[in-house]
Amino acid sequence: MTFEEQLKTLFDHWIRHNDSHVASYKDWAEKARSRQLGETAALLDEVAALTENVSRKIDEALKSIG
Repeated sequence: MTFEEQLKTLFDHWIRHNDSHVASYKDWAEKARSRQLGETAALLDEVAALTENVSRKIDEALKSIG
């Protein structure tokens, strides 16, 4: 496997991994919100958004390989 193929494999894995975390963060944000923990929920929403941004950057890196 070439270095580029290894990177593509890693990038795909990292994006899928992050996606599962995003779903979990959003789920727990909703649970927190339902228990009147608005600040906690907002912070978890922010973490989810930041993680989505990380995944977008990884996707850009993946596309830069060709």
